[in-house]
Amino acid sequence: MTYDRLVCANCAAPVNEGRCHVCRANRERLQQEGPFAGLSPAALVALLVVLVAAMALLAHQTV
Repeated sequence: MTYDRLVCANCAAPVNEGRCHVCRANRERLQQEGPFAGLSPAALVALLVVLVAAMALLAHQTV
C-alpha cells in the first residue's frame, strides 16, 4: 500500500504530509520497504504467473 492514501489515526491528516511524529515514522517505514511493498497481492501473483510462463516458454524453446 502506498502512503499517499493513508490517513493517520493520530492527527487525521494524510500520512504523506507528515504532520505528527506518528505520520513521519510511518512514512519513513513505508519508504524503507522494498520496491514490491506497494503492490497488491493480486499484482504479485500475476507477476509470478508471468515469470513462470516466461521460464516455461524459455525452457520449451531450448529443448
